Amino acid sequence: MSAQSFKNLFLACALLGASAHAAYPDKPIRLVVPWAAGGSTDAVARAVAQRMTETMGQSVVVDNRTGASGQIGTDAVAKSQPDGYTIGIVELPHAIAPAVFSKLPYDFLRDFAPVSMLGTSPLMLFVSASHYKTGDIKGFLKNGRISTAPLPIANSGNGSISHLSGELLANATDLKINAIPYRGSAPALTDVASGLVAGHFSTLASGSSLLGAGKISALMVTGSSRFAGLPDVPTAAEAGIPGMQFNQWWALVAPATTPIEIVQRLNKEVVSALTYPATRERLTSLGIELKGSTPEALRGFMRSEVEHWGDVVRKAGIRPE
Repeated sequence: MSAQSFKNLFLACALLGASAHAAYPDKPIRLVVPWAAGGSTDAVARAVAQRMTETMGQSVVVDNRTGASGQIGTDAVAKSQPDGYTIGIVELPHAIAPAVFSKLPYDFLRDFAPVSMLGTSPLMLFVSASHYKTGDIKGFLKNGRISTAPLPIANSGNGSISHLSGELLANATDLKINAIPYRGSAPALTDVASGLVAGHFSTLASGSSLLGAGKISALMVTGSSRFAGLPDVPTAAEAGIPGMQFNQWWALVAPATTPIEIVQRLNKEVVSALTYPATRERLTSLGIELKGSTPEALRGFMRSEVEHWGDVVRKAGIRPE
């Protein structure tokens, strides 16, 4: 092949690739949520997916792929074709996992192309309303200390933020707890409401339905300030519990080698969705503060979160599984 023929072939391939990216998307997009339907991550995913469907001209379909503390769904995203048709939500537990699990099927910082931050929310400690009134964290701790058996505290899986929250609470208050893993906050809170477990840490988005129905109570919030809609719920700091000032967060990612043009298109669509009034109203009512970002800013944030929570896990004395 002559030099000119090779050059022509190269240009043709480049133009073909550019044309393919320009046509994106030309079929439905799958948005993988690694937790059960009904939780806060699912709520964020469905609100954003609905608006992206309206603006992108193709359906963005939420796919709940649960199991192995979120690893099954997340691994499915990491190993998908990097063509923009499989994307996924990652969150705070993904930054905790490298310090909690000795072996993961993916590398959180290497195997994903960051797209955009989505939002943040503090966690609340939810308990059965038939046992405690809203804000009665002192009563909960008092009863927990005199209990002859460890308190069964539900979590969303080993390595989840709800799991770590329970361990941090136990360390800070001398409580003895029995950590019980579930496939997500929705099933965990169902058992909290029925009294099968003593409590569960999750976002207001996960607990709003049962809270509104009067079946669960909120005892404390992990953020730096109280919720305006729940003024009787103290912060962890106000309750005298140190080291529990943090927020859950959510972000959108794609497989690592997804073309930059597709990542930029997804970023544009997501950031736009987060500013759409109906999306904002839907999620802010659940206590979620929406926050878009550039892919570069998200990459730096993910790296800093892995470092921070690695230190927290080590100081808490949690050994990798």
